[in-house]
Amino acid sequence: MTSLDRGQALVEFTLVFPIFVMLLVGFVEFVFVLNGVLAVDLASRGATLAATEGGSDARSDCAILKSIEDDLGAPADRTHIQLVEIFAATATGAHLGPETTYVRSGSLTCNLLDGTPLTLPYRLDVNGYPPADRCTLLRGCGASAGTSGASVDHVGVRIVYRHTWRTPFPTLIASGPYLTIERSNVMRMEPEG
Repeated sequence: MTSLDRGQALVEFTLVFPIFVMLLVGFVEFVFVLNGVLAVDLASRGATLAATEGGSDARSDCAILKSIEDDLGAPADRTHIQLVEIFAATATGAHLGPETTYVRSGSLTCNLLDGTPLTLPYRLDVNGYPPADRCTLLRGCGASAGTSGASVDHVGVRIVYRHTWRTPFPTLIASGPYLTIERSNVMRMEPEG
């Protein structure tokens, strides 16, 4: 191999290596973002299931928030949850009306459905769809706030999560210091009779 060949290989390596590193770092960041999306979606689904099982019990919001705390695990970071919104929905998932919103700050003392006391890092911000307004009766509850009144409510839980970048790649494309991930799920309440 002549010195000219070695020089050509060095130039080619210098041109290709930065592109390879950017692709590798971009792939790693994509994996972290995908994990965040899937983790938030799983937490929203579990929280919606807790909402359907809790029904109109005053302690159901505590079970919903506890479910989110349990389901959102590493490498996602539950401290990056911005807010949790519980809302009435149509069978197709459309938002119906007022919602109950919890912001991740402060301290909320509540009881789980089995009576276990718990302290969670949330504060109630808006209480537009309290558990008492959630209809679990097959014959309907009348047209109260956020319900259709015809039958059992559909309840939804939306989680807003702020993913912070783990690699320097996003700063190269000037997309800001974080990415907001929002996921919601809707399910029919468990009927009581």
